[in-house]
Amino acid sequence: MLQRNESSLTYLDRCPQSGKNGDILVMLHGYGSNEKDLMQLAPWLDESLRFISVRAPLQLAPEMYGWFPVEFTQEGITVDRDAARKAKETLIEFFRHIIGKHDAREGKIWLMGFSQGAVMSYLTALAEPSLLHGVIALSGQFPDPSSLVNAHPETLRTIPFLVVHGLYDNVLPVANGRISENWLKEHVDTLAYREYPMGHEINAEALDMIKKWLQP
Repeated sequence: MLQRNESSLTYLDRCPQSGKNGDILVMLHGYGSNEKDLMQLAPWLDESLRFISVRAPLQLAPEMYGWFPVEFTQEGITVDRDAARKAKETLIEFFRHIIGKHDAREGKIWLMGFSQGAVMSYLTALAEPSLLHGVIALSGQFPDPSSLVNAHPETLRTIPFLVVHGLYDNVLPVANGRISENWLKEHVDTLAYREYPMGHEINAEALDMIKKWLQP
C-alpha cells in the first residue's frame, strides 16, 4: 500500500492482490477523519479490487480532515455549500485522473463514502454519473434537493446505489438515510437500502452487505 499525492489530493493506494488491474473502489472518509480510516476495511472486501482512499483537502487538526466546513448548531448541522461545490469539482478532477492512470474498466470507478464522504458521493453522482459503476453511501445525508442540479438524469438512473444507515446513529439520525432512500427510489432503477442496529459506524453485518453488493 502506497501513499500518493497527485491531482491536488493525498490518497492511499492498495493494489489488487492478483497484481492485475481490476475495478477500482474509491473511498471517502467522514468529517474529522482521514484516508487511513476506511482503508482498514479493504481486507474484508473484494481482494480483486484496487482500493483508493482519499484524504479530504480541509485540515481541521493534526490527522483530522473534512471535505467542507460544517457547523453544529441547536437547529442542526449547517453546511458551507460553496465550499462543498468546490470540493466536488476537485474530486471529479481527481476521479478522472485516477481513471486515466489505471485504465479503469469502462472508464468508471466504484465510489463509497461514509458520513460527509457519503454526501460527496451523492454530489459526484448527481454531477458526473458517467464516471461511476455504482455508489455506496454509508451513514450519510442527502444534499438538499432544492439546491441541486441533476445534470444527467437518464445516466444517473442507470447507476446502482447501496445506502446503509444505523438505527441508533446520533450524529446523522436514521431519518437521513430514509430521506436518501425516498429520493433515490424516484430517480434510480437499482437501489438497496439497509438499516442496522448500530450507531454512526460500520458494523460487521453492514460490512458483509457491502462485500456481497460489490460482487458481480
